[in-house]
Amino acid sequence: MTQTSPSDTLPDVRGRLTPNRDLSALTWLRVGGPADVLFQPADLDDLQQFLRALPPEREVFPMGVGSNLIVRDGGLRAVVIRLGRGFNGIEIDGTRVTVGAAMLDAQAAKRAAAEGVDLTFLRTIPGSIGGAVRMNAGCYGTYVADHLVEIRAVTREGDLVTLSKDALQLSYRHSELPEGWVIVEAVFEGATGDPDALAARMEAQVRKRDETQPTKDRTAGSTFRNPAGFSSTGREDDVHDLKAWKVIDDAGMRGATLGGAQMSPKHSNFLVNTGEATAADLEGLGEEVRKKVFQVSGIELHWEIMRVGEPAQK
Repeated sequence: MTQTSPSDTLPDVRGRLTPNRDLSALTWLRVGGPADVLFQPADLDDLQQFLRALPPEREVFPMGVGSNLIVRDGGLRAVVIRLGRGFNGIEIDGTRVTVGAAMLDAQAAKRAAAEGVDLTFLRTIPGSIGGAVRMNAGCYGTYVADHLVEIRAVTREGDLVTLSKDALQLSYRHSELPEGWVIVEAVFEGATGDPDALAARMEAQVRKRDETQPTKDRTAGSTFRNPAGFSSTGREDDVHDLKAWKVIDDAGMRGATLGGAQMSPKHSNFLVNTGEATAADLEGLGEEVRKKVFQVSGIELHWEIMRVGEPAQK
């Protein structure tokens, strides 16, 4: 019997199809095995045509910039779709901001601020707009849900649909977007503000982040969701009793290591690749932290980092 490759049944495209694409270089943690195929569509029509022609049994995994992702060492048995230049535009009409899903959150915040629209909460959120919407990302007590109007997405069947914020049923670090759907655009509503004042606010946010988070290390943002069910408000009187970093500290796991993985000494809810970590090291250390926190406090931490794929073959 002739063995088929993962790319044998793929439609023709105008973008780029790469079989057996190593994904480690595309994630912030720099770990993980290959995807069966990586598809980088040229534009919206290319994406739609591809999904319409793709056999329905082929699994699809939309991937942003890999900022909140562990791909396991055995790789991902799926067609990974990664949006690029054809999906990173921005249009600002009054206080309404329409952003392509591939635009970085920080860039969207800065572009909006320059036009006097306050989406400054996005400035220190790692990743791109598509991932921020899917995870209802938030910072300093403000979330995507507070400003989102609607999104446009391509279904697994290749249809372009518009979904209201309510249809996504956004909650803490969660949305109800169907599996395999690819967000291509999001529409936000922001308050008006003075561009200089908004820029100054964002500079202060970045300084605070850099003082308290390991921004120079290989991390994937916050590792676990806060047990309290909300992100930091950023206020001086914010209660830290049920923050993930606090319960990790209380369990004695700040700075804990496994292989090349470490819980950051600077901020214990950040999982760090110190240089030679495998995905198994990182996920394994995270599971050790979850176990120890539960033993000490009875609190069950839930992963905020998405983990996908298969472990390495033994």
